[in-house]
Amino acid sequence: MVTINLSYQGGLRCSAQHVPSGNTLTTDAPVDNNGKGEAFSPTDLVATALGACMGTVMGIIAERKSISLEGMDVQVRKHMSTDTPRRISKLEVDLKMPLPEEHPERKLFESAALGCPVHHSLHPDIEVVLNWSWGN
Repeated sequence: MVTINLSYQGGLRCSAQHVPSGNTLTTDAPVDNNGKGEAFSPTDLVATALGACMGTVMGIIAERKSISLEGMDVQVRKHMSTDTPRRISKLEVDLKMPLPEEHPERKLFESAALGCPVHHSLHPDIEVVLNWSWGN
């Protein structure tokens, strides 16, 4: 179990602390939802969590197999619904892999990304689109 402590700072901003490490981050409401957009919004952190989780799980596989993923890039584009309730409707994930398209472990990495805990934790109504680019 991990504990995250949050404190509302006012002005639609929160401060969060990851208790085990002491690391902190700030969230802010986005401009299109009455905020200043000066920090990650809570839904931005969901998108960030998905990309980081996919990258981390693939990194675990790569380390086990002594494969370098140095230079892998992950970009996540978050789309919000236009109707109510306000929610994430789609997450587009671009994964740029520093391995050739015909790499023998390609399917394993693709499966690992889809099997990450954050992906399994998302509501099924959130469309997740993965765009793979190999050999970068």
